[in-house]
Amino acid sequence: MDFTLPDEHRMIRETVRDFCDEEIEPIAQEIEDEHRFPEEVFDELAKLDVMGVPISEEYGGLGGDQLMYALVTEELGRVSGSIGLSYAAHVSLASKPIELFGTDEQKEEWLEPLATGEYLGSWALTEPGSGSDASDMDTTAEKSEARSASERSGAAAEKEGDEWVLNGTKQFITNANVAGSVLVKAVTEPGAGYDGISTFIVDPEDDGFEISAVWDKMGLNASPTCEITLSDVRIPEDRILGDPGDGWDQTKKTLDGGRISIAALSVGLAQGAFEAALEYAKEREQFGQPIGKFDAVRDMLVEMDRKIERARLLTHKAAVMYDEGEDVTRLSSMAKLDASEVSREVAEDAVQVLGGYGYTTDFAPQRFFRDAKLMEIGEGTSEIQRLVLGRELGL
Repeated sequence: MDFTLPDEHRMIRETVRDFCDEEIEPIAQEIEDEHRFPEEVFDELAKLDVMGVPISEEYGGLGGDQLMYALVTEELGRVSGSIGLSYAAHVSLASKPIELFGTDEQKEEWLEPLATGEYLGSWALTEPGSGSDASDMDTTAEKSEARSASERSGAAAEKEGDEWVLNGTKQFITNANVAGSVLVKAVTEPGAGYDGISTFIVDPEDDGFEISAVWDKMGLNASPTCEITLSDVRIPEDRILGDPGDGWDQTKKTLDGGRISIAALSVGLAQGAFEAALEYAKEREQFGQPIGKFDAVRDMLVEMDRKIERARLLTHKAAVMYDEGEDVTRLSSMAKLDASEVSREVAEDAVQVLGGYGYTTDFAPQRFFRDAKLMEIGEGTSEIQRLVLGRELGL
């Protein structure tokens, strides 16, 4: 699809690709083995000015579009699923909603440091008991009269305005322990269903905010996945995003873009696995010739290439329609479903091409295989995507 990309998009992609090959690929397995979040990589991405690709320049972003953002995410995923995942969560889930739904003051205070890469962001929706029914949440936010400074620290002061008091637990939250801000979904009107959910900007330094667990996972261990406990977290009234009750509509709009980014990340994972398998098939000889010359291996590689190109084109189409302001619920869900399944299938086949070597950590396919599985789970499972697509068909 290169021939359709504007020059600026190609330039950004090539810049990020070179950075990935030179700086990320050499440490990709190391940071997984160490379960280490590579803060230095994100510092360098900030210097490249890509931490806010689709965020307006007014608030520190690059002023790019969803397609450019998808290209960057794909390139990161091609060498490291963990870095790609933390990046996508930072941009799509933690930054973009503030630009879409925040006030000018919120954008200046909270969006600018995210878009410039001063720190990463996080987005807290899922709860231990909610699973695929993300709207079924127990986390609450209640209005309370603000405490005075004397109540907080012993100094004399008047009460100013109201506060929100948050209580609850959030589960499987990407970047939470390395974030400078977290967008938290909470129930502000019990019994109101979707209309009773709101979004709050929470500072991890707020009293009562605790990272209660950091999960060890099958893959993606250089991207932290956390449990958050909120215990009487008091935040100012002006840290609600939009109006009370807007939270679920905001979530749906956020996921339209988020699913495109996961589709792009999935394409990147698949591309990385395919490239590793192709290189190996050209170099590894058996029975006097490279194994890629054998029909079974050649046909597997051809099928991998075909699947990736199909998923990439669908992802790019969804991104372009998003940029044109179209309703992309159907296309973003379709792209995420297709690309995530392709990612897992291609990565599994890459392991097979390498045989025993593919099962060792000396070679990349095992890492792509483990990382790819989450693509079928995060931001809506494959089963949920089929439910969304059925609804889009009126079923």
